[in-house]
Amino acid sequence: MTAVVLDTGALIALDRNDRAAWAMLRVADDAGDSIRVPTGAIAQAWRDGSRQALLARALRHCDEVSLDGPAARAAGLLCGHTATNDVIDASVAVAALGSVGQGEVVLLTSDPQDMNSLLAAFDTPVRVVPV
Repeated sequence: MTAVVLDTGALIALDRNDRAAWAMLRVADDAGDSIRVPTGAIAQAWRDGSRQALLARALRHCDEVSLDGPAARAAGLLCGHTATNDVIDASVAVAALGSVGQGEVVLLTSDPQDMNSLLAAFDTPVRVVPV
């Protein structure tokens, strides 16, 4: 099984009806893969639910990963370790890292450079895919 993790940029791409992003989501969903999205990324992408039908539809296929206390501390530690300050990006990396060991992990992102920098702090097999 594959775990697919979406960042804010991937959610925005889905909301803008990006064909490639939708194709990746459909393939993952059809394969029964775990599709995960951190709630902080949802907060960054969600602006007006009455005009974001595509994003709402995409989220129906996703498991929402809460930024609870332990995840928040892990994201903060990751920011400190990598000298970055984007807690939401760090929470996306933490969600991806939390999926390691359950099969392949794929992170769909509009910012592969930053995500690769965060993930480089760990020796993990997360595959970063630009959207």
